[in-house]
Amino acid sequence: MEQTEQIKDHGGWLKRFVHKSECCQCDMTFSVFLPAQAESQKVPVLYYLSGLTCTDDNVRTKGGAQRFAAEHGIALVMPDTSPRGDDVPDAADRYDLGKGAGFYVNATRQPWSKHYQMYSYVTDELPKLVASELPIDASRESITGHSMGGHGALICALKQPGRYRSVSAFSPIGNPVNCAWGHGCLGAYLGDEKNEWKNWDATELIEAGAPCPPMLADQGGDDSFLADQLNTDKLQAACKKAGLDASIRMQDGYDHSYHFISSFMGDHIAFHAGHLRG
Repeated sequence: MEQTEQIKDHGGWLKRFVHKSECCQCDMTFSVFLPAQAESQKVPVLYYLSGLTCTDDNVRTKGGAQRFAAEHGIALVMPDTSPRGDDVPDAADRYDLGKGAGFYVNATRQPWSKHYQMYSYVTDELPKLVASELPIDASRESITGHSMGGHGALICALKQPGRYRSVSAFSPIGNPVNCAWGHGCLGAYLGDEKNEWKNWDATELIEAGAPCPPMLADQGGDDSFLADQLNTDKLQAACKKAGLDASIRMQDGYDHSYHFISSFMGDHIAFHAGHLRG
């Protein structure tokens, strides 16, 4: 992997890399924050999956995560949200499909299947790469994300039992089989068979009995997408019925933006730090 940027940040280093991805068949960009502790030892890692239209740049400039990661001695790995490049299919007339909208699934339908393998990328290829090249302790991993990335974090944790020490999400798309964003992406990437969609839906996976690590989720009460897209109530009901160790909190007055995310980022990183120790 080629380092393209390095910035001193809260006593550590914020780095950016580009590499050729076998999963996505294109060059992929990702960012990593390494706290000062990484200069002398391997450190635990928290993966952050971003939302629709984002790249790796949004959270590292707006989320305020580096401050808290530095305090707890945790590395942050921040991948892009989709494959990129001139040869990568896109939906130019839509923000919620194609580039910037990989939805963290492995596409099975043309023209998407060659490049849109984001689930394998974030759970397999990227973790192996950073563990081999950076001072990261791959035995201590947690995962978080926002909106589409919150959906991604939840399904990664649910589909990989025992892999992650903890999972959290900011305003996740909690039940995509029952919202327009989910229909648009899952239908395009996976086809019309809705039973297949359920394999990529946190609420459906929980209802089917998938085990889950300790979970924290925050949802803004004034989020304009809450009623039609996020289905927080369905996710909450599924967690309660399954008896999961899940705290899903409604935060009055907050919206869907990085103002909301940065307000609770400290809580989330402290939550993960408690599970990543030892």
